[in-house]
Amino acid sequence: MKPRIVPLFFEPGRDNGFDTQLTALKGLLGEQAELLPPVALGRPLPDADAVIFPQLLGEAYRRLADFKALRLPILIVTSQFGTLSMWDWEIIAYLRAEGVETLAPYNLAQTRKTLNALRVKRELRSAKFLVYQDNPGEGAQASIFKRFYWWEDECVQRMKDQFGVTIEKRSFRELGARAKTISDVDAERAWKERQVPIADIAGKPLLSALKLYLTVKRDLEQDAAICAVGMNCLNESHFSDTTPCLAWNLLYRERKLVWGCEADTVSMLTQYLLQHSLEVPIMMTNLYPFPLGDAALKHERIAKFPDVPGDPADYMLVAHCGYMGVIPQPFATDWTLRKKVLAIVDDNATAIDARLPVGDITLAKLQPTFRTMTVAEGALTGYAQYPDSDCRNGGVVRFRDGRRMMDALCSHHALLMTGRNLADIRLIAKLFQLNIEEP
Repeated sequence: MKPRIVPLFFEPGRDNGFDTQLTALKGLLGEQAELLPPVALGRPLPDADAVIFPQLLGEAYRRLADFKALRLPILIVTSQFGTLSMWDWEIIAYLRAEGVETLAPYNLAQTRKTLNALRVKRELRSAKFLVYQDNPGEGAQASIFKRFYWWEDECVQRMKDQFGVTIEKRSFRELGARAKTISDVDAERAWKERQVPIADIAGKPLLSALKLYLTVKRDLEQDAAICAVGMNCLNESHFSDTTPCLAWNLLYRERKLVWGCEADTVSMLTQYLLQHSLEVPIMMTNLYPFPLGDAALKHERIAKFPDVPGDPADYMLVAHCGYMGVIPQPFATDWTLRKKVLAIVDDNATAIDARLPVGDITLAKLQPTFRTMTVAEGALTGYAQYPDSDCRNGGVVRFRDGRRMMDALCSHHALLMTGRNLADIRLIAKLFQLNIEEP
């Protein structure tokens, strides 16, 4: 699904410069976007996702009303290299001062990410997120799970209103029962075709994980609109003899499927938006800030945070289900499927022990109104292991100001991306009418 982009020119100023640049854009961007026939600024527009100016002229200063009348995102891509030209800053600054926002990428990668984001925006209007759950909050650790916003009807409606995405709920109990009807032969066949590194698991634990994968995959094959899947896998773990970790890994490898641990639809939406726009490795995990002290340590059953250089208040331990989190193999430097760690899940269950590369990292999460996204750049400095705890291999992340982070966090779940992505997120956020809060 390519975004539809309308090239605009100034009437009667269309000249060879405009046509030459439009030809260049078709060569650079034609695989990602459908460039429609050019239209003069101020004329009626066809159905489209954005407009693009291959050329800016001084006439822009005298056409402010026409700029303000545009109801589509405005891209400025005026150089042969797929970026703005430095001469555009005068006009861009003038338009911004008059309340007209534009998107002016300064490298080709940003331009392509902007087009990806436009495609994602269009996809979400007809997308469906599937979650398997029955009575959220009524199962294990009810005092914790009853607090989560993503299960509220208000949250579901806001996601629909803001992005168009539909949340479809199906029975986790029924899913677990269907998975058990799949034969060992079918599961063994799936294993032969999709082997992954494993340790200390064989027989039933591996076969159960594969059966759940095959059951979810069959559901996906029956509905092409489903583009993300979640499961209330901890709170309602009594409905299944396994966990979906292996399933999510295999389904990401096959179709880049976005997953949602604990059926967290807000994380799923954040991940879908960023993963498919920026095309960077991204995963969800739990945050355990060092300033939180014993409240965080007790939950992971560890005695103290790891020793770190500098101010410990700037650090967080990140871990989920015993390890760093559900990291797909293509993102990981190390990856192994192991026995489960958490007592809350079936003894037959499994978990992923994996690592992202050490270095720059970006945290992000949509806030409850879906009008703002919290984004913070930091560094994954290493890993910490605590035997006989709920954190066998967690990541250690450092941020610029840990105390400000404590005031800005909107959830214990957050998305981590490799690299420094704040500038790109600021750019595409304009397309989704999102503000960025940077702690």
